[in-house]
Amino acid sequence: MNAADLGLPVAVPSTALFTDQYELTMLQAALRGGTADRRSVFEVFTRRLPEGRRYGVVAGTGRVLDAVENFRFDDAMLAFLREQGIVDEPTLAWLADYRFGGDVWGYPEGEVYFPGSPILRVEGSFAECVLLETVILSILNHDSAIAAAASRMSAAAGGRRLIEMGARRTHELAAVAASRAAYVGGFGSTSDLAAGFRYGIPTVGTSAHAFTLLHDTERDAFRVQVDALGRGTTLLVDTYDVGEAVRTAVEVAGPGLGAVRIDSGDLLLVAHRVRQQLDELGARDTRIVVTSDLDEYAIASLAAAPVDAYGVGTQLVTGSGHPTCSMVYKLVARADSADPAAPLRPVAKRSLGGKTSLGGRKWAARRLDTEGVAEAEVVGTGPVPEELAGRQLQRLLVKAGEVVAREPLEAARERHIAARAGLPLSAVQLSRGEPVLPTEYVGG
Repeated sequence: MNAADLGLPVAVPSTALFTDQYELTMLQAALRGGTADRRSVFEVFTRRLPEGRRYGVVAGTGRVLDAVENFRFDDAMLAFLREQGIVDEPTLAWLADYRFGGDVWGYPEGEVYFPGSPILRVEGSFAECVLLETVILSILNHDSAIAAAASRMSAAAGGRRLIEMGARRTHELAAVAASRAAYVGGFGSTSDLAAGFRYGIPTVGTSAHAFTLLHDTERDAFRVQVDALGRGTTLLVDTYDVGEAVRTAVEVAGPGLGAVRIDSGDLLLVAHRVRQQLDELGARDTRIVVTSDLDEYAIASLAAAPVDAYGVGTQLVTGSGHPTCSMVYKLVARADSADPAAPLRPVAKRSLGGKTSLGGRKWAARRLDTEGVAEAEVVGTGPVPEELAGRQLQRLLVKAGEVVAREPLEAARERHIAARAGLPLSAVQLSRGEPVLPTEYVGG
């Protein structure tokens, strides 16, 4: 099963070479050493949130499921590995038959997370799990960073519409993933048609300054756009003189003009002036859309402005200063032999410099206070305390190699709204601070 089974029009190609070379060389050595089939548990987590952030947002889970399902080495890929001498023939033969057959547990997409949260747990043989490290981290680190920025912008917008429009500010394929992650984080539409085609995200867009400059007069440009797109269109009013453009826009489209867009200047001041002018011209229902290199702080500063929607590009698709979440993929438990009945032994890296990790297969739960507000992220090994059994965060995503938890993107978007609402109010403050929930560890 892949994305096409949800009615989406584009299938995911093979992801097998979205892989660092050392994963294949580790595989070769493990196969030769007889340890490749040892049952293993890998976990994805981050040791810290980006500086000043209060929570993280899990995004990209659906893309991870597609990537795992489509992790296949075809003949061309195997020929490349052979020609480059990357691995030996026994390893190539093993890769030719590769299909992930293990289990994956994880926080569902849209959920929030904190330092130490076991966001994803991958279980199977060492060989089948180790190959997935790079592609899983690539997806989760990128998408979760975008979703976290989107969530902060959504909170700052206070219910006003948000439009993702950053495709021209990032790699063309990353732009599609960014649109998807932004939608999970609270944005309502995108300018990127590939994202609309691939994921069903609502798309929007009308005209740029070039369209106005193409015509002999601004009035001519507005008239042509209204004739082509209807009175509900959005007219860009800051190419020349904003006041004159607003007056011309209403004269051309009438009081039923859909919206005007402002892309430069002192947005707070200009928005107030434009709103007053629109009202005086009888266009009381005409909306105001603002763009111009916005981030969550700029959006918050416009809270008192008569703005109906924000278009955000560069700052969104670059994670608003934090383009990665620094998630890692670590072996936390393994068996002493390939015997399926062999018990799992906790393992962990021991090092200086803040890169230590905790061994053991972990569960996670969120403890609530008496008011039903989250008060701690509890992570542990061994039995789950009875009082937390109903608050566990991880869900089974893949069982014996089969995806069992694919869902519409809308479900992740709604989940995030609920998850953020369940945090203390300080979670959405833009002032710098520590994670809004402490992470408590419970030993097995």
